Amino acid sequence: MKHFVWLTFILPILILSCKNQVVEPKPKPREIHMVPLPNQVQMLDGTFELNDKTSLYANGAHTEQVARYLRKKISQSTGFALPSTGKPAGNTIILQIDSTETSGEEGYSLKVTPDRVVIKSVSPRGLFYGVQTLLQLLPPEVESPSKVENINWEIPAVKIVDQPRFKWRGMHLDVCRHFFPVDFIKKQLDLMAMYKLNTFHWHLTEDQGWRIEIKKYPELTRTGAYRIDEGKRYGGYYTQDEIKEIVDYAAERFINVVPEIEMPGHSLAALASYPELSCTGGPFKVRNYWGVEPNIYCAGNDKVFEFLEDVIEEVVDLFPYRYFHIGGDEAPKTKWEQCPKCQQRIKEEGLKDEHELQSYFIKRVEKILLKHGRQLVGWDEILEGGLAPSATVMSWRGEKGGIEAAAQGHDVVMTPGNWVYLDHYQGSPKVEPVAIGGYTLLKESYEYEPVPAELPPGKQKHILGTQGNVWTEYMYTPPRAEYSIYPRIIALAEVNWTQPAHKNFDDFLKRMNNQFVRLDLHDVNYHIPLPEGPENTYAFTNEAELAFGTTRPVTMYYTLDGSEPGPESPVYNQPLTLDRSATLKIRTALPTGKMSMVRNIRVLKQQPLEPVEIENKTPGLNMSVAEGEIYSTADLNSLKNWKEYDLKDAKQFRKMFDLKHPSAAIMTGWFYAPQDGIYRFSTEMDEFHIGGKLLISNDGEVKKFSRNDASVALKKGYYPVKIIFINNIVGGWPSIWNGFALRYKIRGTRDYVKLHPGDFVH
Repeated sequence: MKHFVWLTFILPILILSCKNQVVEPKPKPREIHMVPLPNQVQMLDGTFELNDKTSLYANGAHTEQVARYLRKKISQSTGFALPSTGKPAGNTIILQIDSTETSGEEGYSLKVTPDRVVIKSVSPRGLFYGVQTLLQLLPPEVESPSKVENINWEIPAVKIVDQPRFKWRGMHLDVCRHFFPVDFIKKQLDLMAMYKLNTFHWHLTEDQGWRIEIKKYPELTRTGAYRIDEGKRYGGYYTQDEIKEIVDYAAERFINVVPEIEMPGHSLAALASYPELSCTGGPFKVRNYWGVEPNIYCAGNDKVFEFLEDVIEEVVDLFPYRYFHIGGDEAPKTKWEQCPKCQQRIKEEGLKDEHELQSYFIKRVEKILLKHGRQLVGWDEILEGGLAPSATVMSWRGEKGGIEAAAQGHDVVMTPGNWVYLDHYQGSPKVEPVAIGGYTLLKESYEYEPVPAELPPGKQKHILGTQGNVWTEYMYTPPRAEYSIYPRIIALAEVNWTQPAHKNFDDFLKRMNNQFVRLDLHDVNYHIPLPEGPENTYAFTNEAELAFGTTRPVTMYYTLDGSEPGPESPVYNQPLTLDRSATLKIRTALPTGKMSMVRNIRVLKQQPLEPVEIENKTPGLNMSVAEGEIYSTADLNSLKNWKEYDLKDAKQFRKMFDLKHPSAAIMTGWFYAPQDGIYRFSTEMDEFHIGGKLLISNDGEVKKFSRNDASVALKKGYYPVKIIFINNIVGGWPSIWNGFALRYKIRGTRDYVKLHPGDFVH
């Protein structure tokens, strides 16, 4: 990095009197843009130039794995081969195992001077993390998968002594709700390595799919790996050879892989394959919608434990790491309460209730794992009824379970939903892609503190760290998954590595600009905050004022002529005032120039609709219903045998539809507008018409959260409405779970008014 000297120009008379002097302010200190931030950094003078003469010295076989990794990274982007040298000399990178290093097994020291780079650690793992820091000192183009020309591959001179704060620095991935290919998982492992994450928690079995080949039980993948989604077969699984390939790939990057085989709940895919393992005997289908499934493994059936021991025997051969996750969460006890075998087990074992029966189940599985030299990990529900002696707890329902487990002397991984669930929204549900719910901004993830203040100092050692949990109910594709994962997982990497005293969110955001370039080179579809504010169809009568905001500081660009906004477009810096209709397009841009998705807003100047006079006013709606499985309003005409009903209230609406009988409904009536104004409507129904015009269409979308709000100008009075509801499951979300979902608010008021069928007349 070059130092720039700024000359101060002063008045000519001063130049004459000081003609031999040049004012040279001290150069600004150089900045590093690494994530996670190292814990001790000292900037030195000069730079090290990486070039085709640079050699690599590694002292012994234990360093060869790290040396191979570094050579490959450097050669693919720079073209430099980094040939081995038997003796450290000038322009050399040195990887050295040094037993005198004091930073621990994962710690390292790194010193860069103009003639050499020296990385030392007591272990190859520590050297590997030193290499990651070295790569982050290079220009971000070092992450390019192909050679980059015209780059000065300079490394600033620096001295770093560093080690992680926590042992468990993880990312979890659910591949059951949605299946992800091997290449995608390898890509995530590459990115985890960049940010010094060391634990990949792989959620392999669920109600919605069994994803790991078990040779003794072929039906698990023949039947359990597939479900019917929107009339089509969906699924997949990993062969044992693919599992080994991924585990080896992770090991090359010093990442431990923790398998999760869910039990006793979240097991419907296994029960669909082998129904005799249930309390009722089935039959079952692999679940094609989300939520908690009541059918779980039968705790009173010894065949269940034989099955699980067989499964565990095959799984532990594939995963050498000592931890084995058994789930243990969200296991409803209703089937156990009704099962003679389970009740007999409670009686024979002298158990108090079904919660202690779950504890019995977990402890019995723990013995199987201990026989194989594995340590049990489970979600915090495993505390209920008594904790298995060697168990490690993942505290997800807040921090309470983790505090309780640590107080009992058990190790804990803190994963509370409020901070580390990466399936949560990271912006307004009105503009962001559909998600499971929740609201976790990048800042919240970054500022999470895994060690609870309530925990006594003597028990804090039991907090192993934290991880980002990626549940994939609404992550339908790899790019959609990455949109939720990044950059929040990078914030959690810094939470896990960097001491709190060195952390600062504003500084982190500045350093992330360098990281975004690196993510682009890995083709990562990371989240960029979207403009939030007005609805997608924005009505006005005289003048419109549209105000936008974002969840963190970014630049907003907009156009009013329907063209795509870019860096040459006007910058939004204050509310926009319009007196005519327009097509407003607006998007955000990071300092790197990378731009967000475009928000398209129809701004419509209109005269208020005219109300109608009606004489007979019967509360409720006319409703026509026909059975049949369709996924678009365009297919309504394919349904036959429509039946007519008077819809009086929301309870009646819910009772008329269930998951077993797909159907559709068309409701008509009149809506009463209580005053003149601009009415913003929001609905999870498929269509909403008012005044004879289609106002909102959610056709073909996942109807969990309304993202297509629209407004219309109304005078006080009655207006004809038509509401279309399709009772189906789209994207794993049953539309009937929404109930009668329609609401409005008048511009200038804060809250929505929820509408019920009885609020209409017909």
